[in-house]
Amino acid sequence: MTSPTRSTTSTGPHLARSRGALSGAVVDALRTGRPPSHTPGAVLSADPLGEDLQLALYLLYELHYRGFEDVDDEREWDPELLGLRRAMETRFLHALRTGSSGAPRSAEEAFAPLLLEPADLTGSISHHLETAGELWQLREYAALRSLYHLKEADPHAWVIPRLTGRAKAGMVAIESDEFGAGHAADIHAQLFADLMDDLGLDHGYGRYLDHAPAPLLATVNLMSLLGLHRALRGALVGHFACLEVTSSPGSRRMAAAMRRCGAGPAAERFYTEHVEADAVHEQVVRREVIGGLLADEPELEPDIAFGCAATVLLEDRLADHIRAAWENGRSALRTPLPHTV
Repeated sequence: MTSPTRSTTSTGPHLARSRGALSGAVVDALRTGRPPSHTPGAVLSADPLGEDLQLALYLLYELHYRGFEDVDDEREWDPELLGLRRAMETRFLHALRTGSSGAPRSAEEAFAPLLLEPADLTGSISHHLETAGELWQLREYAALRSLYHLKEADPHAWVIPRLTGRAKAGMVAIESDEFGAGHAADIHAQLFADLMDDLGLDHGYGRYLDHAPAPLLATVNLMSLLGLHRALRGALVGHFACLEVTSSPGSRRMAAAMRRCGAGPAAERFYTEHVEADAVHEQVVRREVIGGLLADEPELEPDIAFGCAATVLLEDRLADHIRAAWENGRSALRTPLPHTV
């Protein structure tokens, strides 16, 4: 019997440079086709929110999206890679639960603070960019966020078959908008690629992975972690709702920042599109997606609240990282971008 032909991805992004023992083991395994070689204590000794573990997780999660150039597509379900991924996920999830242990356990309490615009926006990255940001900072921010926005809504689509009734209908309605409502040019990932073009950035998928620090990788890994596990469907809904509830005000500030810095019409359009769309999405996700899920599975309420709390935790860590770098005149990226546009 002839063995089936193995498929390799020829158009995916390049593998990233390793940042330690775990990511090095993953990069080597994907590049050579061999099992990952790592010491038994490597996962336990790694910082669950650090550069090495977060990059290793990101690389393994990407096998479920577009893969990597010259990496066998069959590695997506390699049992040894999955075992390593599961061990790292356990560490990551424990850190998230520990970090948000004091957060509310009801959906109403979790989302109530997010529904009001804070009186003090001093720590807000979008506020800084709107009022005092420079073009180089807008470019850095776009390069960072590209690791999610070039696959915007993809991680959340995994929850659709795990929902029923109102929750499913509401989620599909929102996702339809995210995917352009049938128009390829209006897919939000494409709108972000257009934004990157206006900013003189490379819109290639995964292009800025080597530039992205662990606090950014963790925000993207959270979506993949919650999306790939049916047991965490409630947390994914909480995460998605948190993004939608907080998106519109921040997008309004980002649109103003793009306009003030003369970033270009496509750069401004990405955010103006989100101001209106996400204001509507906020209502749908709260009333239909969360409301429908709680009606069907009320026992998932603590998970919904956890998903919200974990999102806030990681977004705050990322904002702290960016703000500390910029306040000290440093790039927020691991490797700065060229200064010319």
